[in-house]
Amino acid sequence: AAQRATLDRAGAALAASTAALAAAARAAQPGCATYLLAYLPTVLDAAAPEAKRMNLPAGWAAPAFDVLQLEDYDWVTAGDTASSAAGAAAATARLGYPAAAQDYFAGFVLRPEDRAQWERIVAAAQAAKARGVRRVYLWALPQVMRDGLTYWQDEEDGVEAFDDVAFPLALGREAEVTPTFSTSVTTSGGGRETRQVAWAQARTRYDVGPGVRSEGDVAALLAFFRARHGPARGFRLRDPFDWHAEGERIGTGDGTTRSFALVRRYGAAARRITRPVTGTVRIAIDGQPTQAFAVAAAGMVTLDTAPPAGAAVTATFDFDVPVRFAEDELTVSRATHLAGAVPSVPLIEVREA
Repeated sequence: AAQRATLDRAGAALAASTAALAAAARAAQPGCATYLLAYLPTVLDAAAPEAKRMNLPAGWAAPAFDVLQLEDYDWVTAGDTASSAAGAAAATARLGYPAAAQDYFAGFVLRPEDRAQWERIVAAAQAAKARGVRRVYLWALPQVMRDGLTYWQDEEDGVEAFDDVAFPLALGREAEVTPTFSTSVTTSGGGRETRQVAWAQARTRYDVGPGVRSEGDVAALLAFFRARHGPARGFRLRDPFDWHAEGERIGTGDGTTRSFALVRRYGAAARRITRPVTGTVRIAIDGQPTQAFAVAAAGMVTLDTAPPAGAAVTATFDFDVPVRFAEDELTVSRATHLAGAVPSVPLIEVREA
């Protein structure tokens, strides 16, 4: 208690000194705007949970400054999306600045050989935009120019054309599931074959039409097709033959890595799972269950603490398959007065990772 009180006094002193600086600036330039920049991996360090009393003091709460600026590039470049989301939420709750009064700094790539980190930085920027922040910054200009980063912003629609909703109808017994590969086979004059596999993972096609029978089913299907603009937007589908993974090994600890991708294994082959069912993911480290994890976008699991070197990280979960309608049109015939028949409703898996 005494140590926490000391941290609180230090925080109060920091808040008072910055308030004096802001007041002096406003006195000299009444129209100026004041900004508070907080580097979250430091001020919200999980190894020092009480340090925020000093480094993110309550005296900085709105409206002490005009704009709260948040930065977390260590988390971003490490792929720790769970910490980024939790940190932004914690800073917002502690200081009370609405998203519209926040700026976000998505970070930069220090070394040219790490330029692949730009993808994570851009994803973090898009997540901040989705939170509704005032401005998002990608920096710094020398690194952006060095690596030739091009950021394409779609003004008409979201970057990801996917609706996180389930196909509205249960698949009937007649539904068809067809895993497909892309393989080029060349046959020599002597009859020997050379096979080149273009895809590391199968892409599954579905036909859910044969199971659609009632007039209510047809109406729901047509409405769902219109809402997705045909094949323009993806959605979730529960594969009737492959929807559960039990004790799948998703990684091996090295004492540093905290984020692991969910996978479904088929012998030596593996399939990335990007749409786990909320609330079904269970994680174990060397067979010991743990609740200290978060599931982020694209089926990425981030543990609160990095597993020790050599520890097996396993996951049990239910999952859906991201799919879209395979064609721009959907044909329905009225077979009887009260029932419809849909001869074919082709869907195709969407590769997200």
